[in-house]
Amino acid sequence: MRSGNTNRSELKTLLVFVLALTIFTSCKKYYATDSSDDDQINNIAGHEEASDYIWNDSQIIDITLNGTSITENSDAITTEGSKATIISAGTYRISGTLTNGQIIVSTADENIVRLIFNGVNITCSSSAPVYVRHATKVMIVLADNTVNSLTDGTSFTTNADGEPDATVFSKSYLSFFGTGSLTIDGNYKDGIACKDGLIIKSGIINISSADDGIRGKDYLIIKDGNITVNATGDGLKSDNEDDTDLGYITIENGSVNIVAGGDGVNAQTNLLINDGSITITTGGGAATSTGSTSGGGRPGTSSGGYTGTVSAKALKAGTKVTIDKGTFVINSADDAIHSNNSVVINGGTLSLASGDDAIHAPTSITISNETMSITKCYEGIESALITVNSGYLSLVSTDDGFNATKGQATEANDGSYLYIKGGNTVINSSAGDGLDSNGNVEMTGGTVVVHGPQSSPEVGIDVNGTFNISGGFLFVTGPNSGNMIEATSTTSSQYAIKVTMSGTLGTGSLFHIQDASGTDLVTYKPVRTIYYVVFSSQKLTSGATYSIYTGGSSTGTNSDGLYTGGTYSSGTLKKSFTVSGKVTNVSF
Repeated sequence: MRSGNTNRSELKTLLVFVLALTIFTSCKKYYATDSSDDDQINNIAGHEEASDYIWNDSQIIDITLNGTSITENSDAITTEGSKATIISAGTYRISGTLTNGQIIVSTADENIVRLIFNGVNITCSSSAPVYVRHATKVMIVLADNTVNSLTDGTSFTTNADGEPDATVFSKSYLSFFGTGSLTIDGNYKDGIACKDGLIIKSGIINISSADDGIRGKDYLIIKDGNITVNATGDGLKSDNEDDTDLGYITIENGSVNIVAGGDGVNAQTNLLINDGSITITTGGGAATSTGSTSGGGRPGTSSGGYTGTVSAKALKAGTKVTIDKGTFVINSADDAIHSNNSVVINGGTLSLASGDDAIHAPTSITISNETMSITKCYEGIESALITVNSGYLSLVSTDDGFNATKGQATEANDGSYLYIKGGNTVINSSAGDGLDSNGNVEMTGGTVVVHGPQSSPEVGIDVNGTFNISGGFLFVTGPNSGNMIEATSTTSSQYAIKVTMSGTLGTGSLFHIQDASGTDLVTYKPVRTIYYVVFSSQKLTSGATYSIYTGGSSTGTNSDGLYTGGTYSSGTLKKSFTVSGKVTNVSF
């Protein structure tokens, strides 16, 4: 039999539970549209907590802005003319207009300060309209269906540290949340600047700024929302240079639209994009960059690309760029995607136009599961180690398409590598090499089509080491570059042919190969006049005989120069040949 003490203990536990449930249901709960257990798992230790988004309406303190004065009725606020200073933690609802005023947060409390913007219009001509001087953490809540705006002047009165220097300036952790809108007109420097960590959980935020748009020193995390930035400097930025665990940017979801004179998204360490719709224009766009369209990066020749003095990259990280998913439209004067170390693309739909490299990382670039269209660039993808695992990539460049290099122009094997393991890759390099490796190339699967350059000395394949192919479909064209013309290596396990012509084949004619039974191996329509073809396929076998035709027609579908399906007919037989080695040379 249970004792009376046990019964009383259980009753006490039940009463505590009921009381907690009553308090919880009486509170106003605000969660973003993606509220889930994952949000709590991803909370920033010591900063964001699930309880930040829960408060009691009955405890809200109202602040009314009256143009040149402020009305409030709380000991937690001190006012002086059109300046209000919040000195205690709590939840404050602010509404109205200040023609030249300021909201300051300066508390010694450990608890959160919430500023509910409920139709706020604040102009401050000489400082930050919202200035978080001291607090543990501050959340700006954009109330449902409200329109809010903050405007500063072109000159500030600052302290010895040059602070504040933004329309919304915080010395402490800062977050934004809600479904309302906030428009920031930053005439002095930054739109939003935080000397700690900055989280945007939701909301509609529109910023124009004389320098950076949104800056979180320790980190900047965008969980969701609709964000538009027009910045003279960088669009989004995290710039902690002292701690390698900080200085990162994470975009989990949402819509981000950036026009920047500098970098679009600039992380001191890591940049991670999990999902979202990202549109970025930097430095006026790719069309503003002009560079040499000759040279191909060979020793003793000129190089081209972006020549501006200000970094104008779209996605930039000091350590690593990781893209897991999302839709990207990038138009950048400088590199479209840039890391000082590595880039990993695990998926997403990307449209890139760059005045310099489309993707650049000195250590490694790994691409998988993506749909990527690079419509303009100087060099396409450049790194010491490039790996293509899967996905679809269409690349148009004026110089090299792929450039595996350790950074120095050389005709010796520098140990760099290009691995092609799968996917569908189409390269159109008008004045550079299609596949260029200062080291080696290894292809084990996938489809690669290279529309080679228009004139010598550039070639479709330029490899200082070996090009070993053991699987996949490879089709490469190029101009008459004499002894510069390369095929795959004879150490390959898959057979290849190198076809050279006495003349050239123009864009109005087809190039066709079929086996002895008439089965099509490839039908190709040149993008520009070609002199040679390098072709490798698992369908090529030793001792088998094949025939090459030009001209004629195909009832198939032309995709990236290759015809699929349908029937080829009425061509002119140019040469029949037998595969006799790992690379068979054919001429006609």
